[in-house]
Amino acid sequence: MTINFPKTLPYPTVQGYAIKPGEAIVRTEMEAGPARQRRRYTQTPSRITVKWIFNLEQFAVFEAWYKYYAQEGGEWFYITLLGGIGLIEQDARFTQQFEASLLNGRLWEISSELEIRDRPTLSEDEMDVLTEIDLVTLELWTSKLHILVHSSLPYKLN
Repeated sequence: MTINFPKTLPYPTVQGYAIKPGEAIVRTEMEAGPARQRRRYTQTPSRITVKWIFNLEQFAVFEAWYKYYAQEGGEWFYITLLGGIGLIEQDARFTQQFEASLLNGRLWEISSELEIRDRPTLSEDEMDVLTEIDLVTLELWTSKLHILVHSSLPYKLN
């Protein structure tokens, strides 16, 4: 069964939001000379510190979802999170129980830490293009190509 974070709940706040990639290398200190390092894993989990601000009804939905669907935080679920390439749906689970603090007597501040399986990044090909051409130039070329194909060519390409 696929578990999704409730769509009716807001995204985590930017305040306190932090991404900590997992260690992917192993380092060996040498008796003489520089230490040696090698890549240990190709996929490393990352930890994300999250905080939500919920009203009373949202907090009630979150608590029930956490208890019944997320199995008190032990189950993997899909949630939209912010990263280097924007808001992306990611596979996550809680690494610790959430903490809830009452704000102004009406709102709840929920904080916890999530673990994501694999941090979404640009593909190697996308990265190669963007290290050679800045994004503004690429968007300009894309716009010109769109105009050429859809407006300037004498016939439609199917």
